[in-house]
Amino acid sequence: MTLANPIIHHPFNFGIGGFNLTGFGIAVLLAFLIAQIVSERELARRGRDIEATAVSDVLFAALLGTILGAKLYYVAVVTHDVRDLFSRGGFVFWGGFMGSVALCYLTIRYKKLSFVRFADVAGIAIAAGYAVGRTGCWAVGDDYGRVYTGPLAVAFPDGAPPSTAISMYQNFHVPMEPGVSPNTVLSVVPTQLMEVAMGLAMFGILWRLRDHKHAEGWLFGVYCVLAGIERFIVEFFRAKDDRFPWAGGLSIAQVIALGIVLVGIVIMSARKEVGPGRSAISAPVPV
Repeated sequence: MTLANPIIHHPFNFGIGGFNLTGFGIAVLLAFLIAQIVSERELARRGRDIEATAVSDVLFAALLGTILGAKLYYVAVVTHDVRDLFSRGGFVFWGGFMGSVALCYLTIRYKKLSFVRFADVAGIAIAAGYAVGRTGCWAVGDDYGRVYTGPLAVAFPDGAPPSTAISMYQNFHVPMEPGVSPNTVLSVVPTQLMEVAMGLAMFGILWRLRDHKHAEGWLFGVYCVLAGIERFIVEFFRAKDDRFPWAGGLSIAQVIALGIVLVGIVIMSARKEVGPGRSAISAPVPV
């Protein structure tokens, strides 16, 4: 049932001055930091100086929206228990993404700035932050995949939750094999590292396309397509118990991912051409 010598993972955390720092917290901090750097520099490079100075406020809204959206999604879709709003776990990506977009939109509109202008660089920034942020899931042993005994299989004896037979059964309804002790630590697919790699690939593609000739906002459509495809693929390897028989065994996250891909295609189509009300990505050079 288990690989003879899987990689044994232990959470990354350490204390400084009485404070306990986790790899997840550090990764989230670095994710938003790199998203801010990418956003500010790209907006400034395009000559959008006013928007560049507002990035810190928009990123704060993104952080708050991510936390609220992720927790609300977790309670509404996964656990249906309001008490989990105050738990340490349960930060679901799609919930955080939707909450972040909603709160950023309200913040940008409040400041009377262009949402599509921010959105066009946001895709690049989110992809970079996503790749960094997913290292936090690896650091704490969260969001791992299905039971797996092949090359690069990883066992999470101290994961969140541990990848023991009883934990996999209770949390993901993974059947326990006959004769296997409930406390046996199972090896699984390290989907966190898959997501880091795919996040870096998304960032590379979006970075390569950042000088596109389409209207502002087009690149965010590309991000939506890439992010939807990435999540759709990864979900096949995740340990999940929310799959729909009527949808060919797809998970809730995969159904949402397909919707995000469609939204991305619509955005790309709507922002394909520069014209009235659809500005080019770079500010006009003063004469």
